[in-house]
Amino acid sequence: MENPSNRMMAAGRLEGRPELSHEVMNEPFYTATLLVKRLSGAIDRLPVTLPGKLLADGLPGGDELLLMQGQVRSYNKVVEGAGRLMVTLFVQHLSPGGDNDTLNRVELSGALCKPPVYRSTPFGREICDLMLAVNRAFGKSDYIPCIAWGRNAQFAARFHVGDRLRVTGRLQSREYQKLLESGEYIVRNAFEVSCFTLEPEAAQPLAQPVPEAVPEHAGE
Repeated sequence: MENPSNRMMAAGRLEGRPELSHEVMNEPFYTATLLVKRLSGAIDRLPVTLPGKLLADGLPGGDELLLMQGQVRSYNKVVEGAGRLMVTLFVQHLSPGGDNDTLNRVELSGALCKPPVYRSTPFGREICDLMLAVNRAFGKSDYIPCIAWGRNAQFAARFHVGDRLRVTGRLQSREYQKLLESGEYIVRNAFEVSCFTLEPEAAQPLAQPVPEAVPEHAGE
């Protein structure tokens, strides 16, 4: 179902073949990792969810460039006994080919559901973390981490919980190290929308509060 408040388009190549994840009303859903280039040459490794009906002609794979259009969705998953917010590109249209292997564009419209967190890096770069609640059909909502930089970070830090924003950007992946109670570090991946533009939007009903961490599939 199309959602003007949540659109994403990306072109890339799959890392391996899609794997069966779950079924909803007898329709299978597959998960995979889409490799999308940045202009810098770095690679974003983005999780994607593919409805089985898009794979009627077989599972894509190999070095084929694929164009995927859909929505950024989130769901809760229990990992190591704790709830984690997982982010995925839920694919609604899939086609081969294209001549732009750096295409990665997200358009979101939603309400802030947590206070913005403004900070500076050790090198003095300004950053602001945002959590945007985006309404979905059937009374559901997606909670999408976003990050703004520089002047956009200064601007984003002025907003409050409940304020509505329209954001454009790209979905990116980032590795980080988490310190465990044992003193060991593990490498994890975070996914967030890096904002190119953000602007206030006229007030509309706020999405439901962030739910407690309960396993839930993005394809439901």
